[in-house]
Amino acid sequence: MSLNLTKGVTEVSRDVYDLHMLVLYICTAIGVVVFGAMFWSMVFHRKSKGFKPATFHESTKVEILWTAIPVVILIAMAVPATTTLIDMENNDDADITIQVTGSQWKWHYKYFDQDLEFYSVLSTPRDQYENQDGTSAEKGENYLLEVDRPLVIPTNKKVRFVITSDDVIHAWWVPAFAVKQDANPGFINEAWTKVDDPGVYRGQCAELCGKDHGFMPIVVEVKSEADYAIWLDEQKALKANAKAAEAASLNASVPLEELMQLGETTYTAYCAACHQVSGQGLPPAFPALKGSAVATTGPASEHIDIVFNGKAGTGMQGYGKQLSLKEIAAVVTYERNAWGNNTGDAVQAADVQAASGSAGASVTETVKQAVEDVKEQVTEVIADIVPAEDLSKVYSQDELMTMGEEVYMTACAACHQASGEGMAPVFPGLKGSAIATGDVAVHLDMVLNGSKKNPAMAAFASQLTKTQIAAVVTYERNAWGNNTGDLVQPADVAASAK
Repeated sequence: MSLNLTKGVTEVSRDVYDLHMLVLYICTAIGVVVFGAMFWSMVFHRKSKGFKPATFHESTKVEILWTAIPVVILIAMAVPATTTLIDMENNDDADITIQVTGSQWKWHYKYFDQDLEFYSVLSTPRDQYENQDGTSAEKGENYLLEVDRPLVIPTNKKVRFVITSDDVIHAWWVPAFAVKQDANPGFINEAWTKVDDPGVYRGQCAELCGKDHGFMPIVVEVKSEADYAIWLDEQKALKANAKAAEAASLNASVPLEELMQLGETTYTAYCAACHQVSGQGLPPAFPALKGSAVATTGPASEHIDIVFNGKAGTGMQGYGKQLSLKEIAAVVTYERNAWGNNTGDAVQAADVQAASGSAGASVTETVKQAVEDVKEQVTEVIADIVPAEDLSKVYSQDELMTMGEEVYMTACAACHQASGEGMAPVFPGLKGSAIATGDVAVHLDMVLNGSKKNPAMAAFASQLTKTQIAAVVTYERNAWGNNTGDLVQPADVAASAK
């Protein structure tokens, strides 16, 4: 029925549907019995038929019955409800983990088991929904529920979603999966799905997240395992091509006309929602670009910096990890020459690189590459620190701290930072953390075996020697003011590894 819940396409979604129907049938039966008895009593015991009201008070049997029966009914509903809720929260043994990050107003997907991440943006043409002049284009089949790049997952695999936000509270909601989880800035929520059949499934942000809340759709394309493998290969090829094009753009001099065309397309897709197609903005939250100091009289380098890195304390987010250097160059050129600004500036990709200090890659890309480099280099680099391992040797605190700092800077600092403050929420801080100041056994287990809750935390048992692990755990427990006084020795690591 069109007014009822849908069964969805996962086992959990069908369990939710069955639970809903069970409760509906129980409530319907209770309603029929209660209202049936009430109306029967009113009709057949009315005054016009000569009935006189009875004069009785409490009945112990009735009190017990109308207390016991509802309790039994509630238990009958609570058992399947609890089972379903436990299944919905069980994220164990996931085959794939994907980080989902809400951002005004788009979704960012990152595959933890692949070197792959991308943004998913509404692709419905603006002329279908703006309607500013009283007319609008004919609406498409998937009006406001279509994106430029859908999330892609395989069938018959348990996919775990690690959900957070860059700015305000969003909510990732796909009804067909029975998944609806808040995306809170600074926190990580989890959900999962396992889809049986290929198809395209759509959802939306289900939290009032700002002016373009209604333009933040979710599209998930479920492919067969074979097609998913092909898709992954295609994405790797696209990424390689994009890197090659990015490198080529640094030496290219693109004509102003071409920059304006690309800039207008990019501006419409990423900037017009806030600053408007006309460039007049929505003050005070989203200032106008038409005739503004930033886009006219200010130096192009400052304009590039704002587009690339964003502006703290405002709604202006950084686009350095969303757009290529060429696209940023084009959109800055467009903003400096559209709406009568007419500065004549033709910004090139090399100008963006120089002004942003990106050196061809954003900070995020640099960190990610550093992590990959660590995996390849850590064994040979760290081996120089402790040439031979003697598990019976007892090291002094100074020796452990010196060695631990070298290991940490090589194997850990790319994610948790040299200062120990991390990059929340994916890479939590170690400075003052419960892990680094709490139970040593838990800390050792985390470094040895990684984290089941956060796949970004790799296991180092096969990458570091036991002496190196003892040193780095000692360092983390005593650096940055942690000062636990704990000295972990190689024998302790060996015992924990068992």
